[in-house]
Amino acid sequence: MTLGAIEAGGTKFVCATGNEQGDVFDRVSIPTTTPAETMAAVDDYFTTHPVDAIGIGSFGPIGVNPDTPKYGYITTTPKPGWGDFNFLGHLQAKFDMPLYWTTDVNEAAYGEAEMGIAKDVPNSIYMTIGTGVGAGVIANNRIFNGRTHTELGHMRINRLPGDDFKSACPYHDICLEGLAAGPAVGQRTGKAGKDVAADDPVWAIVADYIAQACVNLTVSFAPDKIILNGGVMKQKQLFPLIHEKFQSYLNGYEEVPPLAEYIVPAGLGDNSGVVGGLLLAKLALTEA
Repeated sequence: MTLGAIEAGGTKFVCATGNEQGDVFDRVSIPTTTPAETMAAVDDYFTTHPVDAIGIGSFGPIGVNPDTPKYGYITTTPKPGWGDFNFLGHLQAKFDMPLYWTTDVNEAAYGEAEMGIAKDVPNSIYMTIGTGVGAGVIANNRIFNGRTHTELGHMRINRLPGDDFKSACPYHDICLEGLAAGPAVGQRTGKAGKDVAADDPVWAIVADYIAQACVNLTVSFAPDKIILNGGVMKQKQLFPLIHEKFQSYLNGYEEVPPLAEYIVPAGLGDNSGVVGGLLLAKLALTEA
């Protein structure tokens, strides 16, 4: 059995083949340009690399409720050309095989839950903090969706006293994404995050906002682990700062695991999404 994965991001698509153990046989990176151009390259890849099923995780917002007309669509994205694009319908027309459709962060969350750092617990949250902020929730070993998928990057948080930075989010003045994602770091410092010194004061601000978000996730979902990944979280000095602020903000209200085991980096690193896609392809085959 050969499985396929698509990790569809706003900058690039990663297409891969592998097996049910999460081993990756082959992968290719495709620039995210227009739907016609990008999807033609996706079609070519899986035509020349045949698989039995494909797990798809897409940037969004997307339609995840099978009972709604926009199921399988990328919906209100600001990405030019991709709004109201029937992503799943396109693949169904091209390939007669089981397909699993979800968000890119749900896909990565599933990878970490099945093969990564959360494989030994039933409830976890994977949050990526990079160009944007998104999170996938795993509840009792299954991807959680409500009326639609979560948009936890846009939770409101308390602005720190003296922080007069104008949010980088065009919709919200005090959401996590607007105050702490990669573009916010860049606008605050005038540098790409990777070029900002580890002891720059901006990281204490970012860590505080992420810690607030982790408290919100803790009291909302009671996960066994919170997994932080993405470009911003490559700054490993953030973890002890987040732990310290989290402990202060939670203030002993709820018992949680030791913080070094509770708020953690991804076990699969940059492979969380691709591995998750392969395992979701396996799930699609099982459910079919």
